[in-house]
Amino acid sequence: MITHQMKNMKLNELDKNLRWFLIIFIIVLAIGVSVGLVYINLTTHMSPEQTYEHIAGSQAGEYEIPDNYPKSLENLLLTTHVHVISFAFIFIIMGALFNFNSILPDRWKLFLMIEPLFAILTTFGSIWGIRYIHPAFSYVTIVSGVLMYLSFYLVAVILIIDLAYKKSK
Repeated sequence: MITHQMKNMKLNELDKNLRWFLIIFIIVLAIGVSVGLVYINLTTHMSPEQTYEHIAGSQAGEYEIPDNYPKSLENLLLTTHVHVISFAFIFIIMGALFNFNSILPDRWKLFLMIEPLFAILTTFGSIWGIRYIHPAFSYVTIVSGVLMYLSFYLVAVILIIDLAYKKSK
């Protein structure tokens, strides 16, 4: 009985207070994610070259001080650990809510619920490639990061529209 009720539940049919709570939660989460994007822009200028330099370090002459030092193994482990776990929690919450939206069909819901999880692994796996294998991994980092953030914002907008504006039948 509960499973059947959950399967048929839609966000736009929730209690008004719960809908507004979820809207505010999604907005706060989006602000936090956006601050991360500002940090990425400040440190990499969203370019493959600067992404590479941020991870692998700057080239400097014998008597010059590099602008960026290569990320240490410990730093890469910490960055990967924190971001993979944090983004996994973000996307499990967003995905669980998104499953109950009344706007998209199930196949699109599933795609937008799963794609960011693969993008997390690709994004944070590729920074290891930048550091230890080849500078071209910066392109993988950028493309997978863009897909991850686009998925996040698309899901957030659809959730807010469903919670705030879509009327239940």
